[in-house]
Amino acid sequence: MNELYVGIDDTDSPEGMCTTYITFVIINELKHFGFEIAGYPRLIRLNPFARFKTRGNGAVSFKLIVDSPSKKDEAKTIILDAVKSLSEMDYENTNPGVVFYEEKSINGITLMDNRLPIFAIRAIKEILTIKEAEKLAKDVNAEIHQFKKGRGIIGALAAIGCYLRDSTFELLAYRLPENYGRTRKINPESVVCMNEKTYPRTFDNLDEGYMAIEPHTPCPILYGIRGESPDAVLEAHNLVESLEPIEGYIIYETNQHTDMHLQKINKISNMKQFGCYIINGVVKDSPRVIEGGHIFFTLEDNSGQIECAAYEPTKGFRNIIKKLVPGDKVEIYGGIGSQGTLNMEKIRIMELATRYKQENPLCACGKRMKSAGQNKGFKCVQCGSKLRDGQKIKTEIPRDLKKGFYEVPPSARRHLSKQLVRMERN
Repeated sequence: MNELYVGIDDTDSPEGMCTTYITFVIINELKHFGFEIAGYPRLIRLNPFARFKTRGNGAVSFKLIVDSPSKKDEAKTIILDAVKSLSEMDYENTNPGVVFYEEKSINGITLMDNRLPIFAIRAIKEILTIKEAEKLAKDVNAEIHQFKKGRGIIGALAAIGCYLRDSTFELLAYRLPENYGRTRKINPESVVCMNEKTYPRTFDNLDEGYMAIEPHTPCPILYGIRGESPDAVLEAHNLVESLEPIEGYIIYETNQHTDMHLQKINKISNMKQFGCYIINGVVKDSPRVIEGGHIFFTLEDNSGQIECAAYEPTKGFRNIIKKLVPGDKVEIYGGIGSQGTLNMEKIRIMELATRYKQENPLCACGKRMKSAGQNKGFKCVQCGSKLRDGQKIKTEIPRDLKKGFYEVPPSARRHLSKQLVRMERN
């Protein structure tokens, strides 16, 4: 028996389709013809700042058990025909890629070429080119199939090579094709019940009444439930009441909510555009709100400074950012977008700066005194008492903010960003 790795990416568009759905169709067809899938298929999220991505920038892979060259060829035909027929080929920026890869056998032990995991980490943290993917495929003897420009081979190779030290699971339920683009029909009360019974084994189900499991694109997904284990997401799925028929569901193992995209860095000056980082620094200026409700402040260290942003979709997270003051020491989790701004996913407030105000002294009668004029001390307007040698009193201003972690809400969370509930558990 041989294991054939299959990687697929870049089949969808903002107008429809989904690589996970195409894989769902492919796996069902392969099983129909007697093929066996080893383990769970994998959904691997790549760099969230990739230029041509759709919202989640996810690639898919799975391992197929094949027992003969003819069965291998049969499987490849099924897979390639499905990708060709179901992908959004008419969309300009949809450029599917399919990769087939077999591990090498050394002294009877099968091993994946270590260049694949290295490439996968780079695809999650950097921006790679088609040429780099083509060269890697040649070097590791992977078979690639490129449709149109074939950019999808980047994600397909990464999905095969990604090593999951930490992983979560997502159950995706799919709609019937005739319902694509129509309003999704899910009983919201059942989602509330599901969340009460399965959280925190499942997470990001609700966001202040908003059903976070429900996408808002014309894709085939009816809902997606994320959790710590296959059992947890399956239990949750059985508690959700769909008010429309479901074609089927599939469970993916994934790098979602693992912070795999982030790299700890010591200097702001070493950060690069489209990179995702964990960086410590000091708040340089007071947060400012611009039109649209977006909030910005400057983070600095000994090497330089960078503008940090909490955009309007982060909702209540912005209220925390508004309370920052110059001198606060913080740790920022986030990525640098096309404008060179650090988009915040989480913040850890490490030290709060002490703030003071100058106040006039209190009179013996309890009233706050007023200035009697330059160098004339203070007087009380209530009882007439005077304090000729009095001075203003320095008083600490209480901070309505506590040290610790704060995160954006589920509706604004990136697929790769680890929730605080997972950080506390792991």
